[in-house]
Amino acid sequence: MSEVTMPEVQGNLVYKCIGCGQTYDIYEFVYTCPQCGSLLKIENTLFGELLKTPPDTWKQIFDSRRNTTLGELSGIFRFHELILPIIPLEDIIYLGEGQTPIVRANPELSAWVGAPFFVKNDGLNPSASFKDRGMASAISFLNHAIRVKNLDSVLGICASTGDTSAAAALYLSYLPKSKVSAVVLLPQGKVTSQQLSQPLGSGAQVIEMPGVFDDCMRVVEELAQNYHVFLLNSKNPVRILGQKSYAYEIAQQLGWDTGDLVVVVPIGNAGNITAIMEGFLDLKKLGIVGELPTILGVQSHHADPVSRWRSTGDYRPMKVSPSVAQAAMIGDPVSFPKVRQLVEEFYDDRFHVVSVTESEIMEGMLTANRHGHVVCTQGGESVAGLKKALAERRIPADHRFVLDSTSHQLKFASFQQRYFNDSFDQEYGIHTREELKNNPTTLEASAQKIAQFLGLAKRD
Repeated sequence: MSEVTMPEVQGNLVYKCIGCGQTYDIYEFVYTCPQCGSLLKIENTLFGELLKTPPDTWKQIFDSRRNTTLGELSGIFRFHELILPIIPLEDIIYLGEGQTPIVRANPELSAWVGAPFFVKNDGLNPSASFKDRGMASAISFLNHAIRVKNLDSVLGICASTGDTSAAAALYLSYLPKSKVSAVVLLPQGKVTSQQLSQPLGSGAQVIEMPGVFDDCMRVVEELAQNYHVFLLNSKNPVRILGQKSYAYEIAQQLGWDTGDLVVVVPIGNAGNITAIMEGFLDLKKLGIVGELPTILGVQSHHADPVSRWRSTGDYRPMKVSPSVAQAAMIGDPVSFPKVRQLVEEFYDDRFHVVSVTESEIMEGMLTANRHGHVVCTQGGESVAGLKKALAERRIPADHRFVLDSTSHQLKFASFQQRYFNDSFDQEYGIHTREELKNNPTTLEASAQKIAQFLGLAKRD
């Protein structure tokens, strides 16, 4: 095994407005441009220095860290130079995130979908979702900022449909209680019991409020604008930095070959799809990959403003209806302006969006899990989206496909049970299929009775 190349503290990170181009100091806790109100992104003004290192050398550097036993470089910070190059290793918070596997779909499932594909299972992160990538970045930066700015106390806050709150509470709980506290806002009655248990278990202050995620987000945005808090939604571009590691990992797992690659991503609040597109763009700029992949975004038809924009060219926020893919139940994705800019400047015909029904999402999840996976409803959304895109011939079947399963199946076990029991509220609009239902059978504690039930033949 080659010697691990240790990162150096380097670079110069600034917030840059995607609207007016104004820049701000990275240690200011700002989330929208004070000048024009547009979203901010983080830019390394010394990124050009990275271009001096040959692409093959970058591959060797990142590959050398892939199997390291050093925790600080075991996760997303294997790509330290592309994420937060200004922070030293001692400020990194590593809880086991990153390096999630890509799992090949078996022939039966591939045939059902319409082509061979892989599932990248981000449900194997520590809080059981992809949100840990962005939280590892954000909380590492916060840990660094507390030391550099000598902060006495910080309140971390987020709005959530479940997964963000779990990740934020988990990572914040690792920092000293004397300096850091956690608050999460959730839409009342619209988060699964499993997801609700996570921030409560991590000790966060959980506030439930009427409405949907969009309503929670509006309140959190107002708090972040007018009070001293550290925002932990993807509107904070430090979150996006960590989530770019998803793209870096896929490229590395595929031997740095992104030719004819299609990455399928649920859109939700659009932060993750933004990060993935930016991540592949970083690799392309450095010459580490030869071409950008195609991005296939997926939305529930109950909340599909980005799909409608891609079809008509007109973006309009919409009122959402209940969705089993709860992270998708967002009618006005916060990061949409970034998506639009990335598509217009770089992705163009490499960006597609499909809208799928709630029934298709559930069938995607249940069918995938019956063939060796543990995908969530958002993962089911990815499966359904690829199946639909292939059936409609939006993308060639001879490409390579990696699907994003954003969290673990067990977080959404209640939706699976509702499907099995035919107990969905009418507003979901889900039509169940008998062949996908499964419930336990009660029998006597008798080998003979069980063998008879199973139709087993007795040994001679």
